[in-house]
Formats: sequence, C-alpha cells, structure tokens
Amino acid sequence: MPLVLASASPARLASLTSAGVEPEVVVSGVDEEAALARAQERHGVLPPADVALTLARAKCEAVVGQEEPDSLVLGCDSVLELDGRMYGKPGDAATATERWRLMRGRSGTLHTGHWVIDNREGGTGATLGATASTVVHFADLTDEEIEAYVATGEPLTVAGAFTVDGLGGPYVRGIEGDYHAVVGVSLPLLRELLDEIGVAWHTLRG
Repeated sequence: MPLVLASASPARLASLTSAGVEPEVVVSGVDEEAALARAQERHGVLPPADVALTLARAKCEAVVGQEEPDSLVLGCDSVLELDGRMYGKPGDAATATERWRLMRGRSGTLHTGHWVIDNREGGTGATLGATASTVVHFADLTDEEIEAYVATGEPLTVAGAFTVDGLGGPYVRGIEGDYHAVVGVSLPLLRELLDEIGVAWHTLRG
C-alpha cells in the first residue's frame, strides 16, 4: 500500500520506518503562517489542538495538489501548549533559551495533528484527520543545561523546542499519552484513521 509522508521531519520518517512502513517523502512547502491566517479568517482564533490539525491538513492537501500521487497521503504538524499559549519551532537560539526557561520544571501539552487523504486511483477519496494530545513533564534544567542543549541546535527546529527521542530525551521526566505522538506521528491514531477508510495497518508494511 503506497504511502506519501508530507513532512520533512526525520523523526516522523524514522517512526514509520521502525514500524515497518517505508513512505515516500514529499515536502509540502506550505507557508504555515499564511495557512493559519486563512483558517482563522474563516473560523476565528483556533485553539492549539486545532492549529496542529489545520496545518497537518494544509500540508497534506498541498502535496496532493502539487504531486497528485497515486497513494495515501499523510500530513502531520505539532505544537506545544503551555499556559494556554501555543509554541511551535523556536527558530533561533535566543527564543529556544527563553522557551526552556519558561518550560523547565513544568508540564505542557504537545498536540500533533494528523491528516490523511486517500488519493489512490479507485480509492475512497476520503479526507480525514484527528489530533493526538500528550502531556509532557519537563525536567527542571539549570541555566547551564539549557545553554548546552540550545548550543546543539536541536531545539531550534522542533515544535516545543525539545525532542523525546534525541538529545532532549534526558530533559523530559515523563509523558502522559502516546510516546509516538511526541516524536511526531501517533502510530495508533494513524492506524485508527486508516481503519476508517478500510485500510488495514499491516497492508502498509513492506
């Protein structure tokens, strides 16, 4: 069963590959700020969980529109919610440092949106999605630890400024929910979405 992953995230690709699925990667190139602005014009201010789902859908639809792949297409996006505010990728060291000073010793919720489009020839043509939300408990880092972690560059390009499966692993005390969703793609949720359109998970495995 062919699957296209509309994401440049190496962590999402690794999660799928480890589960026996080898998708083709097609980066959407979506302008996330513009996509979110359009959605908020239509629906008003969106809660963080809906932001993640909206951006996942935008990525998925962009790849279908540009590539017209004869396959299932999966788009994902993650945002961190802390004190009711939403945080994506920091982008620079100063922002990542400030973010970690806010997060340390506390807990936030990582929302990962998933969107699937059945673009197979003779397929269902279905388009559907859902969001997996996982509570993440952060360690109480010292300023020195924050500076050292930010200096690796890893937190600059990931949602919430942390990873659980990489260099940031020692700084996450625990999670409540699906580990895979924190990495970037909830395998159980993806299985459920595919089941809704009559695609069994094992048919994705090579």
